[in-house]
Amino acid sequence: MSLLVDHAKQVYNDKQTQVVLFSSTAIALYGYDQGMMSLINTNHDYLRTMGIGQDSALVGIVVAVYYLGCAVGAVLFSKFADSYGRKKSIFASLATASLGNLIMFVSGLGFRQGALALMLIGRVVMGLGVGGIDSVIPTYSSELANDEARGKALAQEFQSNIFGLVMAFAINLGVTVALGKWSQWAWRLPIIIMQVYPVLLMIFVERLPESPRWFVYHGREHDAQAALNSIFGNDGDTKFDDLLDSHEKEKGQHVSYLNMITPGHEQFHPTVITVMGQINQALTGYGAVSVYGPQIFELLGFGVRTSEYLTLANYTSYFFLMTIAWLLIDALGRRKLLLHGSILLTTSFLLLTIFGGLATNYPKLHISPLVPAIPGTLVLFIATGAFGIGWLSTVWLIPTEIYPTTARAQGTAISVIIWGLANFAITFLTPVMFTYLSYLIFLVFAATNAIAGLWTWVYLPESGGRSFEENQQFFKDAKEAGTWRVRKVNGGEYTIMKYPDENGEGLVDAERVPLLRRVGDQLPSVE
Repeated sequence: MSLLVDHAKQVYNDKQTQVVLFSSTAIALYGYDQGMMSLINTNHDYLRTMGIGQDSALVGIVVAVYYLGCAVGAVLFSKFADSYGRKKSIFASLATASLGNLIMFVSGLGFRQGALALMLIGRVVMGLGVGGIDSVIPTYSSELANDEARGKALAQEFQSNIFGLVMAFAINLGVTVALGKWSQWAWRLPIIIMQVYPVLLMIFVERLPESPRWFVYHGREHDAQAALNSIFGNDGDTKFDDLLDSHEKEKGQHVSYLNMITPGHEQFHPTVITVMGQINQALTGYGAVSVYGPQIFELLGFGVRTSEYLTLANYTSYFFLMTIAWLLIDALGRRKLLLHGSILLTTSFLLLTIFGGLATNYPKLHISPLVPAIPGTLVLFIATGAFGIGWLSTVWLIPTEIYPTTARAQGTAISVIIWGLANFAITFLTPVMFTYLSYLIFLVFAATNAIAGLWTWVYLPESGGRSFEENQQFFKDAKEAGTWRVRKVNGGEYTIMKYPDENGEGLVDAERVPLLRRVGDQLPSVE
């Protein structure tokens, strides 16, 4: 028992563990909002208070404006992070998200006039805060992780994102069943419970170390070395020397947002990779599935309440399957996970098109509605897992790995901006597509997943198992080769994952290292 207590204390005091736990809880804010709004959208009192109809486009607009707030918040808080530090920016982001949540909670409380306007303001303000969190947290956690464990750390954080989604939907479903869809507290309680996240995180943020890279780039070498020693122990001095070398090479460089979107600038190529990653993730359709889960199951022929229970089961499966993501992301690499995810998603949505068509026309076909509903549900569960393992955390991780320190915050901010704009479009258009396309919405997502997979195969370099500096070398090599096609650069070296050689001879093609060993390296040691 004493060994367990000592181990618990060691974990509690370990700075890397603290960073992962903190970052994971912060990222859960985004997932909580998705799970929260999916049932609020169907609450009768909410719709009456806001003065909107269930099939009105305003339902989608209330959901979607949050993503516009995220896009703006990403820019504001990433600039704040560069000027005043990652920790201060994270605190300000959390405070902003908390304020937006409170505004949402009081919208229409005892009044109806202006309720919709106040709800929209609350959604935008909360989006500003969450956008800041989504842009600063991945940068912060990647700067404090070992090169060979960056993927695992971020995948664990995004598993907590799904925990937030499951938690919100479970609370929402529980109060809806207990209080009914005409109760205002069935939609207000899930909103205010969300406050537990930003409040607890704001209390804890002071315990975290500041980013050593930020210290170095602001001339605070002593603070950087102290932070590295507190995080990595005896390895801190070696990492400090490497960080100084990296800073010396990048010193004096300034990269603006305009530079990053200017063709010909050295940061334009990585920015296109970042932008397309978020566009392709939106094209998977899973922003829509997360927010409109119950409606998806209704398309397969289930009743309203059964669809809500199945949505909760799907989200719960999603959460547990994300464990596979953090086991594989540093063992197989980002590129392989994305490609295999695209293949599974394209196939799944093609099958869902068939099952959705059968569910819509089962009376004419003289078949039981369960014939398409049961296999359709199984396929949707598989597709959700494929997205979580392949596409959820990878596109957030890559921008933190391919930019120099002088452009990393801007790069992750651009990632959030495109994520916000793309998801605004998807969540706004999805109710319209439900209305006019019905089950053919699955066919649209099958096509967009195929496009996302093809782009990834042609243009995305593998950034796993390499240092920040090694990843930046790809873009220099691509410029010299005169092509962005990954297989044409350096003999296709960047299509493969690098991994430590079993014989201690540096990095080798991961395919030369047994998968079981690669996965085993990602498991926590038990001593």
